[in-house]
Amino acid sequence: MVIWLLGISGSGKTTLAKRLKHNFDKREIKSFIVDGDLIRDFFDRDLGYTKQDRVQNIKRVMITAHVLEMNGIVPIVANISPYEELREFAREKFDNYFEIYLRRDIKNITNKDFVYDSRDVVGVDMEFDEPKNPDLILDTDRLDIDCCIEKIKTEVCID
Repeated sequence: MVIWLLGISGSGKTTLAKRLKHNFDKREIKSFIVDGDLIRDFFDRDLGYTKQDRVQNIKRVMITAHVLEMNGIVPIVANISPYEELREFAREKFDNYFEIYLRRDIKNITNKDFVYDSRDVVGVDMEFDEPKNPDLILDTDRLDIDCCIEKIKTEVCID
């Protein structure tokens, strides 16, 4: 099983991933959080934030998730994943893939939600393709974390 949390910066991906991991840990199910920044750090941030570089980093995230899944570890991916063509690719490659779109109104995001540097911010400065076929949509600017976790557990059947 691969759980893929996607959405713009500040939508709650990392927060939900940590809570899901805690839930799996309590049930003694092996899981691992795969964050796009973790992958960037491993490769000494050799990629920038252009569309081409973002695509390459997402592919690195995918192979990491694939290897974990093959070894009986549930990958919990927390990644912006702004491009629909890569989401479709993931659906084809993973046997048990759950795409969870964390939707948040961009108008409700403040400057503190972003760490500005030389990169463009997806959803603000760069395009974010609205997901066409997510397994679950969570409006994280209206739902609290406990409600989101319960909806994920129900949809993904992890309880």
